Amino acid sequence: MPEWRRRRRCGLIAITGCMRAGKTSYLIQMVTTRETYGGQKVQVFTPKVDTRSGLGRIVAQDGFSFPAQTVSHSSEILARVAPDTDIVAIDEAQFFDEGIVEVVRKLMRQREVIVAGLDTDFRGEPFGPMPMLLAIATKIRTLTAICAVCGEDAYRTQRLVNGEPAHYDDPLVIVGDFGKGVERYEARCLLHHVVLRGKRESPEGQV
Repeated sequence: MPEWRRRRRCGLIAITGCMRAGKTSYLIQMVTTRETYGGQKVQVFTPKVDTRSGLGRIVAQDGFSFPAQTVSHSSEILARVAPDTDIVAIDEAQFFDEGIVEVVRKLMRQREVIVAGLDTDFRGEPFGPMPMLLAIATKIRTLTAICAVCGEDAYRTQRLVNGEPAHYDDPLVIVGDFGKGVERYEARCLLHHVVLRGKRESPEGQV
């Protein structure tokens, strides 16, 4: 009689929400538990455009971290996943190219996939490939943060530039050390999420 072997889970778990909702921390908790107590092999991937944590790890705001491979394009993930890997986790999925959707489709038929990413950008609009990833997910965990203005549940990411709300036409992706310098991000409720319309004026007052 053949030796019993645990059947590998398949499917896609999507972790989403606004900034400061604890998405990376939740992902790290999931993969750590599965690796430590479930004896499962885990591989974590993160996009090269996200340089906040440096190379080789994903780091949550609470300080917890987990080893990760940094890739420039979604196609690199398929090439790097080992045959005996049980779980593939992808952090900051909103920064990947649209090809990440097909990569995840292929992986989720063979093993469990966990993705974490912002559902909306600073404008409050769907962010990159996240809408499609949420559509094909078999489980979705939506996290909320605390509004920096009123303390209610926060669902949106507020970008501030020199202390003022960002303009709609400002660049979509500016990745850096959040909370320092002229660019800062906060979690906001729907009431206090603000996006300015029109072009930003130069320091000299010229448009």
